Amino acid sequence: MAQVLEFKLPDLGEGLTEAEIVRWLVQVGDVVAIDQPVVEVETAKAMVEVPCPYGGVVTARFGEEGTELPVGAPLLTVAVGASPSDGPQDGPADRSGAAPVRGAAEGSGNVLVGYGTGEPPARRRRVRPTAPLAPAGAPARPAPPAAVPTRADGVGNGTLGSNGMQGSNGSTVHGTGTLRAEGPVPVISPLVRRLARENGLDLRELTGSGPDGLILRADVEGALRAAAPQDRTTRQAAPAPAQASGPVSSAPAGGIRIPLKGVRGAVADKLSRSRREIPEATCWVDADATELMRARSAMNAAGGPKISLLALLARICTAALARFPELNSSVDTEAREVVQFDHVHLGFAAQTERGLVVPVVRDAHARDAEGLTAEFARLTEAGRAGTLTPADLTGGTFTLNNYGVFGVDGSTPIINHPEAAMLGVGRIVPKPWVHEGELAVRQVVQLSLTFDHRVCDGGTAGGFLRHVADCVEQPAVLLRTL
Repeated sequence: MAQVLEFKLPDLGEGLTEAEIVRWLVQVGDVVAIDQPVVEVETAKAMVEVPCPYGGVVTARFGEEGTELPVGAPLLTVAVGASPSDGPQDGPADRSGAAPVRGAAEGSGNVLVGYGTGEPPARRRRVRPTAPLAPAGAPARPAPPAAVPTRADGVGNGTLGSNGMQGSNGSTVHGTGTLRAEGPVPVISPLVRRLARENGLDLRELTGSGPDGLILRADVEGALRAAAPQDRTTRQAAPAPAQASGPVSSAPAGGIRIPLKGVRGAVADKLSRSRREIPEATCWVDADATELMRARSAMNAAGGPKISLLALLARICTAALARFPELNSSVDTEAREVVQFDHVHLGFAAQTERGLVVPVVRDAHARDAEGLTAEFARLTEAGRAGTLTPADLTGGTFTLNNYGVFGVDGSTPIINHPEAAMLGVGRIVPKPWVHEGELAVRQVVQLSLTFDHRVCDGGTAGGFLRHVADCVEQPAVLLRTL
């Protein structure tokens, strides 16, 4: 006889207490193997595929795509020892019936961090307003005689994933009991699909501007902006609703509301905390980067893997931090102590489709320019693919922010809490410059340092920035530290 085991959302580590279901990888009735990924979730740190520690037949799923679940909440139930023909009719999987067997069979135990957590802390669960999944054992709904409407985004379990490929179940949508004859709507990512769903926008009415009609985020936002005036007119014509009890929003009426959650919410919380707690100051200097660019060209002309400019700037940072360790530190506010680190875990700001992320290069001080280039490339590609792990995004001691890629000269960035400093690098452009007593056109860059004034005074910060500028202008200065 099959045993029905309940698989809960495991502890994802790094203090994360909840995750949002982005995409189900299995359907009710599918056969899963031990350690097979069953769902893709989004945390405040990264996108994670969650593997199931049991092998058997999926009898129930708990939560639609877009549902936010706390750690320890049920994800799905698996009938161990059942055949696919048994289907999802096992009574224990029904939430209203007998409880499923828990821990009755051995699984792999390899479910991320801390699988088998106790009762999770009370969290507010946000569920999008769609029909709930039918529990296992519930009678099937009769098909309506007329055409069956689809969900607002036009996709159920046949959703296009972030890679743009159709789900394995073809055109049938099991989650809502609807049928799609036309196939799924091509959308660039689940995040864009969710934006349309949360604003009640039917993706079938859009014409995508991407390749082969792919719907991009800009297409959805443009449609929402176009619909905003009509929505305001409708609201003005309708009678005013009765005053509801509860808190009143201070935001103006109308407009597009985008929830601050996931990566965007985590960034907002961290930046707000940084501004509240860190008394920051910024200093900057222009530097002649002509010789640095020539040195990089010479390195790459010598053969071997190409060296990136970001890697050379990182090498300069680690050399400067060795001379000014006060900036490679953090403030322990409870102990009222400054903690200086004997290692440099270098973060670098990267803009991705999911928002701003700061991957961390571990032990950057022990890597040469070639090793730094390879690690920057690996983490950047993982950021674009949404596969950065929580470990890739935490533990930094200093951040390098190359905002010159956006075509700007300067900035006053917010420190990546709980670090103590961030070096900003603007674009490198030809400018008039006095070189060896004569006016010449040189490759000039603006460097800025934002620092925590609690860890050092302006003299130390200025000394660090001046050393960085000297290494940019005369790369041979780095030979002292090799």
